[in-house]
Amino acid sequence: MDVIPLFPLGTPLFPGVVLPLQVFEPRYRRLVRDLLELPEGAARCFGVVAIRQGWEVEDVAPAEALYDVGCTARLQTVRPQPDGGFRIVTVGGDRFRLLDLVVGEEPPYLQAEVEWLAEEEAAEEAAGDQEGLTAAGGWPADPRHEDLVSAVARGSMDVLVRGVGALFGRYVTAVATLTGDVDGEEPDTADLLDAVSGEPRALSYLVASAALLTTEDRQELLAESATRRRLQTESRLLRRELTLLETIGAVPAPLQRFTGPRSVN
Repeated sequence: MDVIPLFPLGTPLFPGVVLPLQVFEPRYRRLVRDLLELPEGAARCFGVVAIRQGWEVEDVAPAEALYDVGCTARLQTVRPQPDGGFRIVTVGGDRFRLLDLVVGEEPPYLQAEVEWLAEEEAAEEAAGDQEGLTAAGGWPADPRHEDLVSAVARGSMDVLVRGVGALFGRYVTAVATLTGDVDGEEPDTADLLDAVSGEPRALSYLVASAALLTTEDRQELLAESATRRRLQTESRLLRRELTLLETIGAVPAPLQRFTGPRSVN
């Protein structure tokens, strides 16, 4: 269990996703200064947690206003501003679960006791997927079949990755077409998909952060520890969103660049 500073935002942050921020509130200016004063080599990061829709952290107990799963933001660049604020660029790091909030006057920003959430890739591939395939295929639990089952599991993951990538490409094109920004978006999407090629986990977090989903949908994806299940959920969500786009012909929010969330505090 560790204690980390918190930075509540309107949407979750995902591992590996770039998050630029404009820091202007006094307490968060103090947070940035505290991080900059850490010894060389220390981890300069804070926890990003999403605020529940319709809630204000200042008006209620923070524990009620915040989701309980968040992601650390690693400080990459800091640009001091003439007014005393900062423009910073961070990158999503590790997922965590809030255990308890620390509220006080010193420091003035929220802190939290957290437990770190592990990814389930290895256990999922070695156990869960094999058990599921064995049960689904009616194969007996025979050690002689383990290599075959493992190969099928890896193959099914490849199929899932290709499917989600194709759906995401269709989704971005559909949104861009409706907003008249086709020429501006398609090359960016292709570059992003190429950047995560062969990395199912990175693809899952790219889709989760870039698609115009609700905070609740994004939070569900952040809380999911297994890449396969995250991709399966994204496949369902993208199909749902594509159906809405094609039948209603409208997007749920103004189109943003598909490079991750951008927000100010």
